[in-house]
This record gives sequence, structure tokens and C-alpha cells, in this order.
Amino acid sequence: MRLEGKSIIITGSCTGIGRAIAKRCVAEGAKVVIHGLESDWADAAVAELGTDHAVSLVEDLTSRDCPERLVDLAVRSFGRLDAVVNNAAAVTSSNLHDTDLTRFREILEINTLAPYALIRAALPELSQQKGCALNIGSVNAYCGEPNLLAYSTSKGALMTLTRNLGDSLFRENGVRVNQINPGWVLTENEAARKRDQGLKYDWPSDLPDVYAPAGRIIRPEEIAAASVYWLGDESGPISGQVVDLEQYPMVGRNPPKDSNTI
Repeated sequence: MRLEGKSIIITGSCTGIGRAIAKRCVAEGAKVVIHGLESDWADAAVAELGTDHAVSLVEDLTSRDCPERLVDLAVRSFGRLDAVVNNAAAVTSSNLHDTDLTRFREILEINTLAPYALIRAALPELSQQKGCALNIGSVNAYCGEPNLLAYSTSKGALMTLTRNLGDSLFRENGVRVNQINPGWVLTENEAARKRDQGLKYDWPSDLPDVYAPAGRIIRPEEIAAASVYWLGDESGPISGQVVDLEQYPMVGRNPPKDSNTI
């Protein structure tokens, strides 16, 4: 197993990509800290993975000292901390006209500053293990959809954070920092979000080729499979890298999305 004996914190892991990463990590031999905002979903995730393999913390990641509590829980439960996965994010519609500075700051706090805070809190433990951090970004980091202004900006900033820390922390502490930028992924929240925007219930089964050349969009499990490489020892000395996981070249390829048709 590729992650045998490792202890990993995964934020936003009650559902979606985070939960898929947690399941794959446990299948590969790791112990995981589940994190999210929904106690019933966190309990369900721990029950599915087994209490020998998973513990949970239900708390707003931006709360004072939450990153420190996550690190402490991992070390108390599993005796070490090898990796953190910064997956939790606020995905919300926003544009110049409807997003004031308060809301913009809230999104940056969750999507950019919270990952920084967790890496900072985890650094002493990660340094001991020569561990790593994996940030989950988005292909929207490159410019984003018209109504994802704040989200896209936050993911662009996360990408710069990854490249900066991926260089400096590896040189100073032997800690690698890398990032995955998923494209369009069929999570529970994404399915509900598109239905709320007026799409039919079975919209994933009828997607235009321009958005889904494969005839479908990406599954969370496919992002999880890619995550194992970056969390394990196979990625060796690779640090400060950002990899896009989408069906087509993102830059210069993707037309604006019409939420009423896709």
C-alpha cells in the first residue's frame, strides 16, 4: 500500500473530493483526520472508514486555533503527522457588482488563508517526517467564470502560495508543497448547485461535447487517485508544482459557461 503508516489531515472531507481522498488514503494504508462543518456527515465518514483509521473534527476552519487543533488531533490519535490536504473551500457565485469587500475577504479567508494557516501550524510535525502538503485548487485559478470572481481569485492566490512555499519549505525543512487543479467534478454539491440554477435533475447525463469530450465530467475518485501520488513517497523530490486535471487544455480552450444550459 502506497501510504502505509502515514497520518494525513484532509480538510473539507465530509463530502465530495475531500471524502473521496480520505477513502483512497485509508485504502492505501493511511490514517486520516476528517474535517468539515456537518457533524452527522463527519460521523458517517468515520463510521465508513473505521474508528481505527479515522477521527474527525467538526469546526469552521477559519476559527481561531482550528488549524492547531487539527494538528493536535492527528498527533494525539496517530502519533505523527505526515501530510495535510487543503481541500475545504467556499464555492459561491460572485461578481464585481454583487460582491462587497466583506464577502470577498470571507472567501479569501477560507480558500487561501486557511490553507496557509494549516501548513504553518503543521510545519513542525511535517518537518520531522519530511512530509508534504497538497492543496486542492481549481482550473478557475487562471481566470475563472464570470460569476466566480472571488472564488477564482482565491484559487489563483492559492496557486502562487503553493509555488512559493513549495520552494522555500522544501529548501528549509524538506517539506514538499504541491497542488492539484481539478476541472469540472461531479460532487454532491456541484450536482445540487446546478439543479438550483435551473438544470434538470439528470443534467450530468446530457452534457455538450465542448464541456465533456469524454461524455461525462470528472468523478471525485479520479481526483483522489491522483492525490495519492503527491501524498506518497513516489513523488520524491518534486515540490512547488501545480497540475491541472481536466479533459482539455484549460487556457484558451474553454468558452464561457451558461448556467442555464450546462
